[in-house]
Amino acid sequence: MPVLPGSPPVEIVLKRSARARRFSLRVSRLDGRVTLSLPARAREAEAMAFARSQEGWLRETLAGMPTREGVGIGSVIPVEGRLLRLVASTGRGVRMEGEALLVPGDPAQAGARVGAFLKALARDRLVAASDRHAGVIGRRVERVTLRDTRSRWGSCAADGALMYSWRLVMAPPAVLDYVAAHEVAHLVEMNHSPRFWAVVERLYPGWQVQRKWLHAEGQALHGFRFGD
Repeated sequence: MPVLPGSPPVEIVLKRSARARRFSLRVSRLDGRVTLSLPARAREAEAMAFARSQEGWLRETLAGMPTREGVGIGSVIPVEGRLLRLVASTGRGVRMEGEALLVPGDPAQAGARVGAFLKALARDRLVAASDRHAGVIGRRVERVTLRDTRSRWGSCAADGALMYSWRLVMAPPAVLDYVAAHEVAHLVEMNHSPRFWAVVERLYPGWQVQRKWLHAEGQALHGFRFGD
């Protein structure tokens, strides 16, 4: 992977495209990854020269990216749209109680334990929402996979398998429900045509509100590091 030297050095992902007519730089709002798109026949040296010409803008953009906050006892995180504070506790499992998220065990492992709790909760919520929406349109979800994706909140494969970001469980429940409806709608239309959005509207009327929330607030869900 080419690197733009400096302090700190910046790794750049080169992405060749037959459709590209010029060089373009993009910084991911989710993870800070720098991608330089270039025409298929362009030389890497020319691409890196372009990157150097944009170095001022690039470093300014990267400096403004939010850093990931390590989660531990005392941290406040969103869980199903509610802000809960991690509190050391006794017992066997992480549990929600009022405005607190009670975390037993070694405090040094609190972030990892909460991450595992959120993933299990996300699976319960997303499987239930996916099956419910699929039932409305007479389709079947083959399997649900959770990942910590940076570029998308969900996806649908041609074989009926759905993938979601487990961080959706940190968003308000209505947002998670909309994303499940969106991906289930792809079981009918594997595109984003007007027919697809008609299916989404049938499954989740008024989906535009939740979509706007994701665009405005979704990035913040990636700002927490759970020890992984």
